[in-house]
Amino acid sequence: MQLHWSPKSPYVRKVMIVAIETGTDRMLEKIRTVATVYKPNPTLMRDNPLSKVPTLKLSNDQALYDSAVICEYLDAQAQTALFPQGDQRWQALRWQALGDGLLDTVVLWRHEKERAEPARSSELLYAYREKTVSALNSLETEISDLNAAPFSIGHIALGCALGYLDFRMTDLDWRKIAGRLADWYSETMTRPSFIETIPKL
Repeated sequence: MQLHWSPKSPYVRKVMIVAIETGTDRMLEKIRTVATVYKPNPTLMRDNPLSKVPTLKLSNDQALYDSAVICEYLDAQAQTALFPQGDQRWQALRWQALGDGLLDTVVLWRHEKERAEPARSSELLYAYREKTVSALNSLETEISDLNAAPFSIGHIALGCALGYLDFRMTDLDWRKIAGRLADWYSETMTRPSFIETIPKL
């Protein structure tokens, strides 16, 4: 299997954490692929018309995207339980949706911050910050549930979102907003899969 891969993408990091946790990382051939918002990659678009990473190309030439689909595929290949069954499944998928949604918001926030005046929108900057803080405050109330639940795709998605805040939005200082969440994240970061995938500038 070939994975269109970028070392700084939080969505790629999510896939790589799942791959390490499931032992499927040894099955992946990582293809360094540049994918930016402003310049579609013609080579990547042969496998993913949206020109986005991660994209996983299977041995039968079928391509899978986005990160949520690829993660569930890898989990199914390994027959592990990062995507649990029953009531725990919906909790894990909700946390995954919140983590992915937080990531989407922060990525858009970062792009807006980098726009030159007068194109930059103060209204959008405010909205992205408010949504990010709202997500952090919501998670702060769920620490007991996060600690009690079996480690799942939800934990991975949330960890990747918080890691991206550390990587790209250091001025937010999110730990002052959500101290208990920061403690949970520090514990999660001790897992080898998170340590091995820390992005570097």
